[in-house]
Amino acid sequence: MSELHNDETDSLVATEIDMRAADWLQRRQFWNWSEEDQTTLDTWLAQSPAHEVAYWRLEAAWNETHRLAALHRPEREAAPRVRSRQRIVSVGAVVVAVIIMAGIGTRSYLTRPQVQNYTTALGERRTIALNEGSRIELNTNSVLRVLADADGRKVWLDKGEAYFEIAHDTRRSFVVIAGDKRITDLGTKFLVRRDTDHLSVALMEGRAKLDVLDDATKTLILRPGDVVNAKAHGLALARKSEGELKDELGWRHGVLIFKGTTLGEAVDEFNRYNNSKILVADAATARISIGGTFQSNNVTIFADAVHDLLGLHVENRGGVIVISR
Repeated sequence: MSELHNDETDSLVATEIDMRAADWLQRRQFWNWSEEDQTTLDTWLAQSPAHEVAYWRLEAAWNETHRLAALHRPEREAAPRVRSRQRIVSVGAVVVAVIIMAGIGTRSYLTRPQVQNYTTALGERRTIALNEGSRIELNTNSVLRVLADADGRKVWLDKGEAYFEIAHDTRRSFVVIAGDKRITDLGTKFLVRRDTDHLSVALMEGRAKLDVLDDATKTLILRPGDVVNAKAHGLALARKSEGELKDELGWRHGVLIFKGTTLGEAVDEFNRYNNSKILVADAATARISIGGTFQSNNVTIFADAVHDLLGLHVENRGGVIVISR
């Protein structure tokens, strides 16, 4: 909160300096400028580099505006017109005000929180450490966006898989959005995986709320061990043991852990991490169970294990490993 307070104070001070600089510029352009005025301005400029920057920036903008106006003035207006002093000062004040607002708007745009984009390539893992202490581990071939501001922390998982360890803050929410599903942290460690037509959320620690953005009636409060599978037709809640959840996080250490997993499911997992693809030739072979721990980026060792342990035929066909009976 102290950092936020300091940022707000700095912004107010900068705005006040801009306004003071604009006042000096207007007086110099439209008033009866005296040596005493110049001395006072020089004193104010010497007080801080911020004063000099603000004033010279506004003066440069004013000169550019004046130059452009001269270039576009019709020839018939070449002879000076008699204008009242009040009108000149009024127009000048409007122009300076526009310059000030443009400067303030630019600062606001540059200092407001920006969305940070994070991606991983096929087989790559990445850890993102947020300033407030939360950590996000991004799995293979994933796309994630993060926005953190005074109101809260918001993350969009556009595709792939991410493991979240959230530094809980009762004053600032932490929300993960995946498609039309929203997960709100209540002091949590959880895993989110988003595939093309399927979303799964597994809670390891703490609590979390999962809801559907366009349907307020679909809300679940998750406890450790809860796993939600979401498809187009709705949400399905299941339970897993602590050991099963740890196995699902094997990718954080570069391994895939299979226990009674079908060969088809195991192959799908390997294909998520590698350019070299594996294909199971028929449905009956795909239903055979396999177990073991394998390096996620080594399809050759997996293929050898399939051949040696299950007695299946393994053949490399044009860069694709085909498994059959």
